[in-house]
Amino acid sequence: MTKRLLTLLSITLSAGLLHAQNSSSSADLNKMISNAVSKGGASSSAVALKDPVATVNGEKISKADLEKAFGEALAASGQANAPLTADQKMQGYRQILDGMIMEKLVDKQAAAVKVDQTEIDAQLAKIKSQFPSEEVFQAEMKKSGITMDQFVANLTKSIRQSKWMQAQVAGKDSVTPDDAKKFYDANTKEFANPDLVKASHILFRTPPDATKEQLKAAENKAKAAIVRANKGEDFSKLASELSEEPGAAQRGGDLGYFPKDKMVPEFADAAFAQKAGTVSVTPVKTKFGYHVIKVTDKKPAGTATFDEAKAQIMQFLQAQKRREIFKGIMQELRQSAKIESTLPPASAPVVPAK
Repeated sequence: MTKRLLTLLSITLSAGLLHAQNSSSSADLNKMISNAVSKGGASSSAVALKDPVATVNGEKISKADLEKAFGEALAASGQANAPLTADQKMQGYRQILDGMIMEKLVDKQAAAVKVDQTEIDAQLAKIKSQFPSEEVFQAEMKKSGITMDQFVANLTKSIRQSKWMQAQVAGKDSVTPDDAKKFYDANTKEFANPDLVKASHILFRTPPDATKEQLKAAENKAKAAIVRANKGEDFSKLASELSEEPGAAQRGGDLGYFPKDKMVPEFADAAFAQKAGTVSVTPVKTKFGYHVIKVTDKKPAGTATFDEAKAQIMQFLQAQKRREIFKGIMQELRQSAKIESTLPPASAPVVPAK
């Protein structure tokens, strides 16, 4: 799949615990890739793999499937041609294979879970809504080399796994306000905020190699949106209709509260200079394209109160509980499964002599 389709599929199903469980290994893989790219100069080294690379309760995971999944992970990180050493590649293969083994274990447990067509249609619609049009979505599908039937099959399997995992933690992941208060009292300094701005935007994208004509066309679209906003049209509806940012249709262009250092400088400077309740006078140009910004609120630096942070803390603690519950479930599944891997084991770290 293309990077965008892979990203959207994971975002759409991010409530699933399998996605959450794999997030730490994905972060490790991304860190490894970033380190390799920062060093530069090296070419990617070949790694010899046995086939199959693993068996899980007698079911094989082929060398080809592992290499494909590794390639997709590199593409999703935006570093498809990262110069990795043989050791780095093998480290990545181990991480990806671990996720594939986990998926097979969960898939077997979730086999009896029923998925209604309405659930599939809803999730597919959610993914498609992230694209400007059906035509753009189909073009991305064509680029990915996957058919719609294959995409829907993958989506259905992911929904089934997610439903099974959610059922495993149902009723076990409750968090009380007292739990949240204890966390807040122990971590109050973490809730200190710099100056914050709450804003929405409408983005008209321009490619990195945009021509003068493309830049002018995007700028003119942004100017027309400013005129419509100043005539009193609802900004969130305008963003849903016009913005070329993924997710704009659902969020109405809302970016929530953000500190100045979390946005590209041109955008941040414009947003922090605007008064609350105003729309940018002229389009704001960044590397992403032309933005129309509406600032809806501003908060001075300070520490969030418990009441302000309570909902966020409870969500965090609940997600933490779910991960721990699922980690225990996966350990049990692994212990009761017959898993054989043909990848060489990771070498033990060298402990320096005293």
